[in-house]
Amino acid sequence: MTADTLSAAPAHTTVRKVTGRRVLRSEWAKFWSLRSSWITLGVALFLLMLFGAIASATYSPDALPSDGPPGPGAGGDSDAVSLALTGVTFASLAVGVLGVLLSAGEYSTGMIRSTLAAVPRRLPVLWSKSAVIGVIALVCTTIAALAAFQLGALGLDGEKIALSLGDDGVLRSLAGAGAYLGLVAVFGVALGVLIRSSAGAIAALVGILLILPGLASLLPDSWYDTMNPYFPSNAGAAVYALQESSDALSPGAGLAVFAGWVALTLAGAAYRLVRTDA
Repeated sequence: MTADTLSAAPAHTTVRKVTGRRVLRSEWAKFWSLRSSWITLGVALFLLMLFGAIASATYSPDALPSDGPPGPGAGGDSDAVSLALTGVTFASLAVGVLGVLLSAGEYSTGMIRSTLAAVPRRLPVLWSKSAVIGVIALVCTTIAALAAFQLGALGLDGEKIALSLGDDGVLRSLAGAGAYLGLVAVFGVALGVLIRSSAGAIAALVGILLILPGLASLLPDSWYDTMNPYFPSNAGAAVYALQESSDALSPGAGLAVFAGWVALTLAGAAYRLVRTDA
């Protein structure tokens, strides 16, 4: 066989089977290769720690009467954990946007066609994106919540509401904040696949988490009191609350309700992903 014959022979190629593990590794690499992922995740962690530290440092039991509303600067029902987790609302928007960008961003750039061509079964793409962003958000925001609490402890030194990590419910609340934010990130992925527009999915995220509870206040009081605990953001807030409120769900029930919202949205996203073209 001559050298010309050898050079003309087709090169041997190895075709690897598409597996869930390989799709997961691909989405993991894709997440960390995007600059927007680093920036948005960093913003979420920064906001969580910053607002918690500020709320704790500026807390004053004499700022309002003892029957004032709970929260930073108020007396009464404030506690070290609620002050440390003041930034959860802002962080939830950031991690939710991160989830939207991870999914809807591919529709905006057209990269989704290449992704689905490589993974014809489609659903592993959705599950892998959800798993990657969920785990990353859970771990990172839990660490940030712990850091916010420790920073807040410095500002609350000597105050009656000061707590330590060993006190009842503290670690559960901080871990609950991480679990809630991890689910919010998955919620963002599901909205991104369902709506297929970054702007539309972000608007839906903000509307559901922030605007919907406010609009519901226009309902008759009997309806509002019944429905209010089951709105996504209110159910999520119950997950990381240190003290259970009489008009709110328990932490376990709140986690179940919010997870149900996320699962329902994921089901809708899965149906559209399989049934319609990219």
